[in-house]
Amino acid sequence: MFKSIKKRDGRIVDFNESNITSAIAKAGQSTGEYDLRSAETLADRVVKHAEKELGKSIPTVEQIQDIVENILMNSSHKKSAKAYILYRNERERIRNSKARLMTRYQIITGTMANEHDLKRSNANIDGDTAMGKMLQFGAEGAKEFAKAFLLKPEYSNAHESGDIHIHDLDFLPTGTLTCCQTDPLELFASGGFSTGHGFLRTPNSIGSYCALAAIILQANQNEMHGGQSIPNFDYAMAEGVRKTYKKNLAQNIAKFSRFKNNKALNKEETKLAEAEAIADTKTQTYQAMEGLVHNLNTMHSRAGAQVPFTSLNFGTDTTPEGQLVTEQFLLAAEAGLGKSETPIFPISIFKVKEGINYNPKDPNYYLFKLAMRVSSKRLFPNFVFIDAPFNLQYYKKGDYKSEVATMGCRTRVFSSIFPESDGRITGRGNCSFTTINLPRIAINHGIAKSEQGERSEADFDGFYKELEEKLTLAAEQLLERFNFQAEKTVKNFPFLMGQGVWINSGNLKQNSKLKDVIKHGTLSIGFIGLAEALVALIGKHHGESEEAQKLGLEIVKFMRNLTDKFAKKYRLNYSLLATPAEGLAGRFTRLDTKAYGKIKGVTDKEFYTNSFHVPVFYKISIHNKIDIEAPYHALCNAGHITYVETDGDIGKNLEAFESIIRYMKDSGVGYGSVNHPVDRDPVCGFSGVIDGHVCPACGREEGKGEPKFERLRRITGYLVGSLDRWNDAKKAEEKARVKHYD
Repeated sequence: MFKSIKKRDGRIVDFNESNITSAIAKAGQSTGEYDLRSAETLADRVVKHAEKELGKSIPTVEQIQDIVENILMNSSHKKSAKAYILYRNERERIRNSKARLMTRYQIITGTMANEHDLKRSNANIDGDTAMGKMLQFGAEGAKEFAKAFLLKPEYSNAHESGDIHIHDLDFLPTGTLTCCQTDPLELFASGGFSTGHGFLRTPNSIGSYCALAAIILQANQNEMHGGQSIPNFDYAMAEGVRKTYKKNLAQNIAKFSRFKNNKALNKEETKLAEAEAIADTKTQTYQAMEGLVHNLNTMHSRAGAQVPFTSLNFGTDTTPEGQLVTEQFLLAAEAGLGKSETPIFPISIFKVKEGINYNPKDPNYYLFKLAMRVSSKRLFPNFVFIDAPFNLQYYKKGDYKSEVATMGCRTRVFSSIFPESDGRITGRGNCSFTTINLPRIAINHGIAKSEQGERSEADFDGFYKELEEKLTLAAEQLLERFNFQAEKTVKNFPFLMGQGVWINSGNLKQNSKLKDVIKHGTLSIGFIGLAEALVALIGKHHGESEEAQKLGLEIVKFMRNLTDKFAKKYRLNYSLLATPAEGLAGRFTRLDTKAYGKIKGVTDKEFYTNSFHVPVFYKISIHNKIDIEAPYHALCNAGHITYVETDGDIGKNLEAFESIIRYMKDSGVGYGSVNHPVDRDPVCGFSGVIDGHVCPACGREEGKGEPKFERLRRITGYLVGSLDRWNDAKKAEEKARVKHYD
């Protein structure tokens, strides 16, 4: 009998037959096919077979396990053999997970962010800082734990192989939700709120309103894995302006009255007091907005590792107070930060609506004009269009809860299968989302593989069959995650649920589980690379061919119809997302290039095209790009966006800027923005367009020991001030972008 055995790490240890017996017994116990005595008999057979086959050499663990498999397979215990094989595979998966994790920890510890993509998976995190590293250590460990112990093997394998991508996998073990559209008015109406270290009462000035708005966003992001939005910023802050004005007016009346020996003011004196109160309130509102912008670019969340991902929606409150909120916020954003830097956060979104701000006679039209001016300089705000048919159907005049809003990057939570949340934006968000690898499915069934002599025409039956399989896999994985989230309690989310931020959560007790409230959120199935999928299927993308555009719409309609069916089947808000691809754009492409090689127009670059967009490198007019992408907005009910790229300083041609926004609105775009260069010289403070390497303001040449110019660009839905933070795929995508012409 063997005296020793060689472990996988090379160590030689004592041979113990009872370990073999135990493993075989566990397989038999799981199937009920045999008892411990039979397991001992089978273990004896394994040892004898090993002695005969291996002789006097020291066996390895793998060799013994191979023999166990053969003995079980050649016995009458087929079910137990299968159970043993599955167990063995599962153990191997866990071992591989540990090995991968240690490798990643070495990368996090021993490399700088510019040396490895792993350190730049999120452009909002500085992977070189101590807290940035801590966040990455935690994230990578949590991912491996989730894949090894929480996900079903078929979901974990599908993620690892690149059939699907489970977003925010590192947060899966915590049971967090993605994002929330928070209404500060509801928190203030209840008398204030607590963030866990004391109660914050309802504020009494616009400065305090803005300070608490920042705290709300920060507190919420500390309990969620996505971004945070205030969908009604102008409405929510208007009462703060109103209180400030009343306070200023009372102080001015008292001041003027003292000059008259406490006599009542006449009509003219009262008007003067009112005028000064308005001027004072405007100044204080600007200061409050300036403080908010500074706070949201400096305060930190998640153990101090990143700035909160925040969004503000505004533009439709027609009261003087609401108008002042929008006006002064835009002016503060236009002024920039302390050295004229363009703020990265908050993402600001101007809500466009006929009758409110779209036409010259509308009460807020001047704010629409101001929003475009600021966007032409600072890239924000973006523009969401309430009059798009899929948004307008929910609109109720005077009810801000019925006005569409976004999470900034593009995520949209609006419709619902539950009547109490259908068409309501506040107190709701996305629970989680998973993206399918659309180009891979197309490669499997399209003409792209004909270069290898396999196919001259696309197999559309096979394509749609596999597409349905992958969508179903994603839906079932999202259901598993939802059920895990639903088992969490209010105590797990003391602010989000404990303070009643999420819809109906104020009715729950501390130990209440969350299923009945998080059902109002969305479970989103996303896709990227429609352009590459079309090339793989028929040889052209939707920017090149009407046939491809027709096919693209057919594919996305198929996906939308199936997500609607999932919503009815599972009684949950499944929705279709035009995925914002940051790290994923490169991950899918790398995996597919390894599997299929370089395929022209598909895997021959470092990235897949964002969602349904026309490829960034394809030369196309602004109007044609909008025409092609607009129909997809109605289909992608979980979120969508259309960008156009302009050249030069578009701030010098605001008429052209407005014509683009109006064309988006008239074309049925739900959410859009204009990209243009925003550069800054950190030495002289110039902000604008810097062609080449010489500052047009001071004539300074960058390089040669001088600080580099800052090149601000949009990565998916938000801005990144340093391209060094981008992963390699997004750098390649940004470099490939061409300007869209008139």
